[in-house]
Amino acid sequence: MDRTGSGMNDATGNLRDSSGAAVRPPIPWALAAIAGLALDWLYPLPFLPAAAPAGWLGGIVFLAGLALLIWAAATFHRAGTQIQTTQPTSTIVEEGPYRFTRNPIYIAMFLGLIGLAVAFDSLWLIVLLVLFYLVIRYGVVAREEAYLERKFGDVYLAYKARVRRWLW
Repeated sequence: MDRTGSGMNDATGNLRDSSGAAVRPPIPWALAAIAGLALDWLYPLPFLPAAAPAGWLGGIVFLAGLALLIWAAATFHRAGTQIQTTQPTSTIVEEGPYRFTRNPIYIAMFLGLIGLAVAFDSLWLIVLLVLFYLVIRYGVVAREEAYLERKFGDVYLAYKARVRRWLW
């Protein structure tokens, strides 16, 4: 197994040391948020009872996602590895939120969209959350996992066996 990180890019045959993710994760997140809010403005689809404290509850969920994102990013920074999917990964991070899930940054993004959906009482954001999940799961996470297996071999496989991909 190649542990140098010089795996082949399946699409182009070029040598590279990155996950080869189909998209940078903040892009589909922003698109889902903007499209969901635009659709909600054009054709509102509320899903919560009128008396629900949607703004407060959504704000709390959004802030929980932001806190998780900051914790995960700070943990990567302390470990000296890159967050960007286009950059090489230098180590398998097993500290902080990575003790509980292999993907805390993506979970934080999901929480952010859920928080917005609740705060704006928008079923559109929930629908787009499903699409966002599919893009992240198959266009990013699957490629990241294959890259980490190629680069780190048994070290990553042992981590993968101990820690869930998601929390569920």
